[in-house]
Amino acid sequence: MKKIGFDNELYIKKQKQHILERIENANGKLYLEFGGKLFDDYHASRVLPGFDVNAKIKLLHELKDQAEIIFVISAGDIEKTKMRADLGITYDMDVLRLIDNITKLGIEVNSVVITRYTGQVAADAFSAKLDQHGIKNYFHKPIKGYPVDIDYICSEEGFGANPYVETTKPLVVVTAPGPGSGKLATCLSQVYHENTRGIPTGYAKFETFPIWNVPLKHPVNLAYEAATADLDDVNMIDPFHLEAYGETTVNYNRDVEAFPIVQSTLAKISNENFDYKSPTDMGVNMAGYAIVDDDAVRDASEQEIIRRFFATKCDYRKGKEKKSAVDKIKRIMQELNISPDDRAVVNAALKKEEELGVPAAAIELEDGRIITGKASELMSASSVVLNAIKAITGIDDDLTLLTPIILEPILAMKTEILGSRSTILNLDAVLTALSVSGATNSLAIKAMERDLEFHSTQMLDSSDESVLRQLGLRVTCEPIYPSKDLFF
Repeated sequence: MKKIGFDNELYIKKQKQHILERIENANGKLYLEFGGKLFDDYHASRVLPGFDVNAKIKLLHELKDQAEIIFVISAGDIEKTKMRADLGITYDMDVLRLIDNITKLGIEVNSVVITRYTGQVAADAFSAKLDQHGIKNYFHKPIKGYPVDIDYICSEEGFGANPYVETTKPLVVVTAPGPGSGKLATCLSQVYHENTRGIPTGYAKFETFPIWNVPLKHPVNLAYEAATADLDDVNMIDPFHLEAYGETTVNYNRDVEAFPIVQSTLAKISNENFDYKSPTDMGVNMAGYAIVDDDAVRDASEQEIIRRFFATKCDYRKGKEKKSAVDKIKRIMQELNISPDDRAVVNAALKKEEELGVPAAAIELEDGRIITGKASELMSASSVVLNAIKAITGIDDDLTLLTPIILEPILAMKTEILGSRSTILNLDAVLTALSVSGATNSLAIKAMERDLEFHSTQMLDSSDESVLRQLGLRVTCEPIYPSKDLFF
């Protein structure tokens, strides 16, 4: 049984209270730069066992009477069709998805701000689509000298040239589908406009990681470094906070480097609401106060770092990642004295492959049992899911759930009619056959426990990996191609 290390109810209670206090301290209006994912924050749930993947949106739902949301997206990201890797959709489509989901929850979406606009045709098309759906949207053009030339930035030619987004709620959440979208600049632009209109307005930042009030080298913070290895983010002691208060807190390099400029910009915009002496002061994250079992969080974070190591090695093998990212996570693991051997399913899968001489996979069940499986002529090693279903539901291990008689017609359809070169059935086809075969039913598939660990001795077909993740398995793979084919 996995240990709970995080009190989600306490977290939402403390987070809500703290944000309301910030609104009050800002004389009634606060722009909150909101980082990370509003929905499906699986990284947080993996490193903070007990964290609700939708905790952030539930928090905003509790604040819905006081809050409205501005979405920010870079015109360059629209033009480049930048993708959210976890969802496989472009940033602009993700904005539409988020607006749909948030609106259904009764949370007000104010508008969309398209930043760094220089006439991109794709950005114009996205704006037109928003117009057709009645969603207010605005263009922010690049500001000469941003972010260094503060006098020009905080002038009518700088922030003043941006259109003013009229807001009515005391809390304005500024969020985006991914990093580098322009959230900070949008917040500062709005604070400038509010102050020129005589409306005292505050600014704060909400990022879950790194957690500022746990040690710098705590595994939960190192897991954040592993997750952002491609961005070269580094956690560090906040030197401004240490100097101002004599307290050691944790932040990350980009916020520390940007703080003097942000501090000077806020001072130029003026009003007494910006008495920030450090980047930690600007943050509102209360996650550290909801950690109730530090050992459980440490263990979960170390496992996440190992998973990130495998994922990054596979991405490097596919040409999607730099060698430096792999090396960075390797250094983190050395620092914590952990290795792939500390992930139980890894050794189990490798041992199975060594015994049988074919690709293999392993699943660790909730009760600690490790179930293994192998590839066959009809199914990949992902079919270990069938063995796990038998173990969970108490079906005799000797019982064959799917015979070749059931699978061969499906394979014939795939190869002879649909023209596929592969003679291996994908996992979704196997599970569909299982649900209608009469050997079991869809309830058996539903019985698959969530958050189980999975490891394969070779990289998986993208559709198999997607199905495994939808079943709630935490997937890792050896960085080995399943064949010599160039197309994978």
